[in-house]
Amino acid sequence: MPDDGKISGLYDRDFYEWSGQQARAIRAARVALSDSRVNDIRASLTEMDWENIAEEIESLGKRDRRELQNRIATVIEHLIKLQFSPADEPREGWRDTVRRSRDEIEMLLDDSPSLRPMVPGLANKATRNALRYAIDGLRNHAEIDGAASAIPAEYTQDQILNDWWPEART
Repeated sequence: MPDDGKISGLYDRDFYEWSGQQARAIRAARVALSDSRVNDIRASLTEMDWENIAEEIESLGKRDRRELQNRIATVIEHLIKLQFSPADEPREGWRDTVRRSRDEIEMLLDDSPSLRPMVPGLANKATRNALRYAIDGLRNHAEIDGAASAIPAEYTQDQILNDWWPEART
């Protein structure tokens, strides 16, 4: 089947979607080839490990989803620190980390726009770890007391992705 630009165009527009589509196509081709009577094609392709090839291609898209979740967790962790730490000194470093992570998130979403609708769900999953890391970091520097469980850690997609900054606790 000739590539009319839709498949290679999808690769350029949305890597995550492309990787899933290619994994499905490889699995379908494996089934179709097993029923085919075209011996010369089958002979050259039977040595291919179709399922593992499909899984590897699929894992490339999953890697981007994990990276997105990790970047979101980093943004949330540092927003929590900015909001609840009374310290002055590391604040600019936390802000730099948030800026860098937001830029990385935007690059991931530009490469794979189909990941954008996943941001709220990934943020919910990332919040638990981000909260734990932030609390541990603040405790290690004696910046919070035992009431850390009262820290609300719920940030919207807009707050995570855009130029929003929490007010520091006084």
